[in-house]
Amino acid sequence: MSEQRQRIKVLSAGIFSLILVMGIARFAYTPLLPLMQHQAGLGVAAAGWLAAINYAGYLSGALIASLISDMVLKDRLYRIGMIVAIVSTVMMGMTTDFTVWAISRFVAGLSSAAGLLLGSGLILNWLIRHNHHSELGIHFAGIGLGIASAAAAVFLMNQWLSWDQQWFALTALGCLLLVPALGWLPPPDRSAMTKTGQKMEDAPPSAFFMGLLMSAYFCAGIGYVVSATFIVAIIDHMPGMTGRGTLVFFVIGIAAAPSCIAWDLIARRTGKLNALIAASVLQIAGIMLPVLSGGLFAALAGAILFGGTVMGIVSLVLTMAGQYYPTRPAKMMGKMTLSYGAAQIIAPAVTGWLAARAGSYADGLYLAGGAMFAGTVILLLLRTVEKREGDKTIVPPQLP
Repeated sequence: MSEQRQRIKVLSAGIFSLILVMGIARFAYTPLLPLMQHQAGLGVAAAGWLAAINYAGYLSGALIASLISDMVLKDRLYRIGMIVAIVSTVMMGMTTDFTVWAISRFVAGLSSAAGLLLGSGLILNWLIRHNHHSELGIHFAGIGLGIASAAAAVFLMNQWLSWDQQWFALTALGCLLLVPALGWLPPPDRSAMTKTGQKMEDAPPSAFFMGLLMSAYFCAGIGYVVSATFIVAIIDHMPGMTGRGTLVFFVIGIAAAPSCIAWDLIARRTGKLNALIAASVLQIAGIMLPVLSGGLFAALAGAILFGGTVMGIVSLVLTMAGQYYPTRPAKMMGKMTLSYGAAQIIAPAVTGWLAARAGSYADGLYLAGGAMFAGTVILLLLRTVEKREGDKTIVPPQLP
């Protein structure tokens, strides 16, 4: 098999794995949330807790990833995670028991960490070893495609299927995705050399730099999770917007799909930190537009801005982490995601509490916008620190 064809297969394995673990196992819950509230009796506060439990599973998976260095074990856990994604999806349609739903959301979070962190680390390691650009934009397109696919599937199935039947249909779709997700990713190589004989060495930045980056990423986690989890319910509860939430969620996915590739290209010209700052500013606008302006046009414009930046931020940060530690990228990605994941536990629970008090999830968007503003300020400070520390914080040069 030619090197280019092998590269396409490896990246495709990552894309399909992310559609499975993110689009189906994790985020199908978002467009199905209004239907589950209507047909299955899921309460507002309970919905927030299920989202928080999902992110607790994701955080647990990130912790596991941060502790693992062995590439073979990472590969094994990645493959187990793909199976767990299927199991967690079918569990959602089998009962209305909150405890079972909570277990499902927790293990779905574990599976999403396997795909997003272990899978991304394995793929980045493969790219570096085979002298390809050490960028994950194409791989992370799977998240946007997954969100769009879940939204489109739920929109179509709402016409004929009940909430539980839709979970079973999504399980069947997940089984199809499982084949390339498992079959197209080759076994890992544990050698310390690339295919052309270059030695792979880690080049970490200062602890202060990483602390600031993790703080900014925590803020980004809050900005991301509120909209990603509750945007369908928020839009559906706005005057004259009933039933439009799924469309907005679909647009977020469509905008997210190519965005990681676009931000990779922007980062090549401006540097990753400048690209992160630009993406953060645009995301603030995307988060706040639906509540500040109202109406379908503002909601769709916000969806484009949010979808076009949120996965770009994730891709840029995790690629930076992987480039600092090319011999063990998933380990550093896991540590970064502990910060991101902590935000994803706290913010949904707080949003659910605010919604129970106010009768609307909209206050959560103000929380998300404020967090993103704080994160942007930290990134501006981080840029100053990078200049001051000079070579200590410069990302290792990419292989040609």
